[in-house]
Amino acid sequence: MQQLKREGPFTHPVKVLQFGEGNFLRAFVDWQIDLLNERTGLDAGVVVVRPRSNPTLPLLDTQGGVFTTLIRGLNEQGEAVKEYRKITCVQREIDLADSYADYLELAASPDLRFVVSNTTEAGIAINDEDAYDDLPPASFPAKLTRFLHERYARFEGAADKGLVLLPCELIDYNGAALKAAVQHFAQLWQLGEGFGNWLDQACTFCSTLVDRIVTGYPQTEIAEIEKELGYRDTFLVTAEYFYLFVIQGPQWLADELKLDGAGLNIQLVADITPYKQRKVGVLNGGHTSLVPVALLAGLKEVGEAVADPVVGQYLLKTLDEEIIPALPLPREELDPFAADVLRRFRNPYIHHRLESIALNSWSKFAARVLPQILTYQKANGHLPKRLVVALAATMLLYRGHLITLSDDAANLEWFKMAWARFGERRWSFHDVALNWLANEALWGQDLNHIPGFTAALTDELTRIDLEGITKVIATL
Repeated sequence: MQQLKREGPFTHPVKVLQFGEGNFLRAFVDWQIDLLNERTGLDAGVVVVRPRSNPTLPLLDTQGGVFTTLIRGLNEQGEAVKEYRKITCVQREIDLADSYADYLELAASPDLRFVVSNTTEAGIAINDEDAYDDLPPASFPAKLTRFLHERYARFEGAADKGLVLLPCELIDYNGAALKAAVQHFAQLWQLGEGFGNWLDQACTFCSTLVDRIVTGYPQTEIAEIEKELGYRDTFLVTAEYFYLFVIQGPQWLADELKLDGAGLNIQLVADITPYKQRKVGVLNGGHTSLVPVALLAGLKEVGEAVADPVVGQYLLKTLDEEIIPALPLPREELDPFAADVLRRFRNPYIHHRLESIALNSWSKFAARVLPQILTYQKANGHLPKRLVVALAATMLLYRGHLITLSDDAANLEWFKMAWARFGERRWSFHDVALNWLANEALWGQDLNHIPGFTAALTDELTRIDLEGITKVIATL
């Protein structure tokens, strides 16, 4: 079978420098750039930089930069769809271990305008060891600072040669974090006041929110997929139908990216905070509320849980009656997003195991669910009963009988102690609830001071233990 190759010359001017060759950027950013090129005439080529050298992995150049995306899931009408697309916007991939000069030369390109990155959550980090003359420096921010200074020098500080930076790392306010990291190396290397001013005035560091499940190379399905395509593609990548790209940046960026009429789910906003709250509350909070309940009910996967008549109804009512009312956004924005989330959970092409989502449940619960519990209680004068059930179910899950638990060592040790005391009848459910709610290191406060919380949690622990989770949530 023929290997995928580029057909014809590469014609787009290179406007995008991309740090990261991984599945996510290729099925998210490159996919969107390719569609913008087709639909709006953005006419943007991409050069990919491999942040960490790995000579054992082939470069995208072996296929002329071309690769295939397979997007599949449930569309807005709830229908299962899938679509193949050849992504042609990537010109080449650079490994800095042997192409550092090419990398620096790209800084002199007058067409270059954007930098995107996804170097993992640990990628935006600083040190005092990277040097300006390293070939290349080790860290991503140091590599980027060296590139930006090269551009500043080549164009003699011209204001119109600044770049727009769109980091996609999964950290809060990633644009501000990346700018601070670049400023660190600019000061460490004593690159001067002029360069510092150019970073401030000519470059635009945007914080972003990215959302798409990218499942990567479909190893178990590749033979069937290649038969459908009629060619081999070493870099084929699969992803879900849903995607969202929120950019906190100036409005003129919409014109530069040619967003008008693109029909893409790219939102340019003045403040990214509400969109982060929506994602954390509805998507992440929905997951965290569902997982322990579904596991106690004997279910294994997210899709199976949502399809279950009792557990699925529990999730629907939890979102509709307890999570969404506690979020600081209008329902006309939250309800469509929640509908998207439920379609994503039902995606027949993604088999998302509940046990894998249960990793580090307690830090997730504190960040994703507790804020809605507290907001709901303050607004209504009583606790949200389903979210309290989710808390009780998580505690019972940490008995360790159903799944292999993976969490902070202190949390695991606490529950080992607590359930041992319960088994020895030295503690009651009330004692377990009282002492866990008092964990200020986790919750940021003693939750026993919230009116009715200790009693409500004790009741739900008792009910689930006596009646089983299915009967409890069916009678809420």
